[in-house]
Amino acid sequence: MIGCIHEECGVFGIYSNTPIDAAHEVYLGLYALQHRGQESVGISVCDDGVMRHSKGTGLVHEVFDEAELQALGTGNIAIGHVRYSTTGGAGTNNIQPLVVRHIKGNMSLAHNGNLTNSEQLRRKFELNGAIFHGTSDTEAIAYSIVAARLKCGSTEEAVELAMNEIRGAYSCVLMTATKLIAFRDPNGFRPLVLGKTANGYIAASESCAIESVGGTVVRDIRPGEITVIGADGVTSITAHCGRPQTMCVFEYIYFARPDSLLEGEPVQKWRTDAGRMLARSSPADADIVIGVPDSGIDAALGYSEESGIPYATGFVKNRYIGRSFIQPKQSERRDAVRIKLNAVSSVVSGKRVIMVDDSIVRGTTSARIVGLLKSAGAKEVHVRISSPPFRFPCYFGTDIDSQENLIACRFTDTAQIAAEIGADSLAYLSVDDAHSLTGCGVCDGCFTGKYPIDVSGCGEKNKFEEKIHK
Repeated sequence: MIGCIHEECGVFGIYSNTPIDAAHEVYLGLYALQHRGQESVGISVCDDGVMRHSKGTGLVHEVFDEAELQALGTGNIAIGHVRYSTTGGAGTNNIQPLVVRHIKGNMSLAHNGNLTNSEQLRRKFELNGAIFHGTSDTEAIAYSIVAARLKCGSTEEAVELAMNEIRGAYSCVLMTATKLIAFRDPNGFRPLVLGKTANGYIAASESCAIESVGGTVVRDIRPGEITVIGADGVTSITAHCGRPQTMCVFEYIYFARPDSLLEGEPVQKWRTDAGRMLARSSPADADIVIGVPDSGIDAALGYSEESGIPYATGFVKNRYIGRSFIQPKQSERRDAVRIKLNAVSSVVSGKRVIMVDDSIVRGTTSARIVGLLKSAGAKEVHVRISSPPFRFPCYFGTDIDSQENLIACRFTDTAQIAAEIGADSLAYLSVDDAHSLTGCGVCDGCFTGKYPIDVSGCGEKNKFEEKIHK
């Protein structure tokens, strides 16, 4: 989708039995995870207990050049993070990995997800004298682990204790002087995968990152599992395992890269099958099927194959413009969608077009994309969406707008939404169909308002960055 739903974060950690050019390995892994966060990036390297780190705002290749990677040096453990902020603003203090130096030793932490009780945790620690340097919920995780570490014999035990009080979505990699620890919330909201290299192991948000550095995927880290990687190999702590899994359904619809596996399932197949289901449940008389780059393309191919209507490349995407693209001044502002995306007139002119996209949030971007097709001469535009309509906020790391701005809340009838975005017809994938495509349990709270865990204590996003006088 070109527009409103943002990727959240990507984490990558590597452990080697011998010193390696660890910063470069993490750099490559984060490059493969760039789609999950384009706001900031950071890398921490452990060299025999000495930790060096570097981070900055921008894309992976913008923050790290060869000199910066060389300065991080070699090591046998390293972790990295790409970020799009949901809780906490975009300030440099919130860029991960976080590096914590405490009486029991150094550690570095990277987190993908969103806590539902970060405000309460922060208040508890602040009342006990803790000083927070940023506003992200990752600091609350770090403080929870450090507080537990003061009472137990190892960092993995501390993580196990901390998981008794942190709530929400978290897939994390944590580096100590001698170990790489990967842990995942008991619901498994966000993915986390274990891989193997010639000399060690990798933990990453997606399988594509493991393969990008020449590793082999071993398995998904289980919801609730704490995976400890050290000199003795891999061990697991499973005390928090056993809860029914509720992976975020939008990992399948949009977040994950098409060549990744989620819980053993190919993401590309899920999206293609979603398109097939749309073709069966919501057919339309048309001449061609097109997909909105990038995550709408696989669903469009599935729709085409099932319906027998030819697939065509109806859009060209400018791949050199990221989310950090700065629009011109107001006096010379152009349509940002047109700069990022353009319709191919020779393909769509005079045609009845089925346009497949992954979602509609506020509707403004969808209206502009439909407008591009109509301006290029499309006779009709029938919009098909490979997800159900968004009606509720997400508390687990998906940056979905407030309810009053969601088009499916402002208009309850699909025909009204179609008229609002200028489409000749509109249909969504049903919630039941989305569930039927997925082998594991999923969270669909943003569609149904039914959340797998209590969200009553969730505070407003960026609460700590609001002005006193609103």
